[in-house]
Amino acid sequence: MALLQNPFLVQRLPSHTGIAHARSKGGLSKFRAAPSTVALFELKPPPYSFDALEPHMSKRTFEFHWGKHHRAYVDNLNKQIEGTELEGYTLGDVIKATYSNGEPQPAFNNAAQAWNHEFFWECMSPGGGKKPGGEILKLIEKDFGSYDEFLKEFKQAAATQFGSGWAWLVLKDKKLVVEKSPNAINPLIWGHTPLLTIDVWEHAYYLDYQNRRPDYISVFMNELVSWDGVNARLDRANA
Repeated sequence: MALLQNPFLVQRLPSHTGIAHARSKGGLSKFRAAPSTVALFELKPPPYSFDALEPHMSKRTFEFHWGKHHRAYVDNLNKQIEGTELEGYTLGDVIKATYSNGEPQPAFNNAAQAWNHEFFWECMSPGGGKKPGGEILKLIEKDFGSYDEFLKEFKQAAATQFGSGWAWLVLKDKKLVVEKSPNAINPLIWGHTPLLTIDVWEHAYYLDYQNRRPDYISVFMNELVSWDGVNARLDRANA
């Protein structure tokens, strides 16, 4: 099983995210706010302040992207699974259970988008970007030929994802591969290990870049990527 699938067993957590079940430590909790109300998942803030990525990603973008879109995915997911057998699942288990072999059930989109966004926030850091170092660079050079070739392929995947979706750097059969996915789809359902993603839904960049998706992608790679985070995920995968 891929690294980020094993931890989706009940009572275990994905290492990249603060979302957890009440029976584990983390940000996903189950508590009774009122006799008739059960909150299954709660929204964790990004691992930096809303203005920490300026001028490359604005505070206003975060206020809408995290405060409206990400929050809605979590809130809607809670409503969909309350009182169902999914109520005791971890977020990853919900994703796998509701993907339903390519015929997603109603909770899938909200569960996957909640996971995708939590992962996305942790793919960025203040002062990020540029060329990576460490083990990830060695593997990039091995599997893509050079960092420039990887950068070209990743940018192309992100720019050519038609409509809404994501581009990913993943481990697939112990090799680095660039993938893209529409809407809420993520590599977990394919059994691949995500190391990096960029959100190319319009709400991720429109306030800052309008329709200039390629500019947003370039800034993401040059100024925002947390390569330390990618190296940490790679270390866990290799372990």
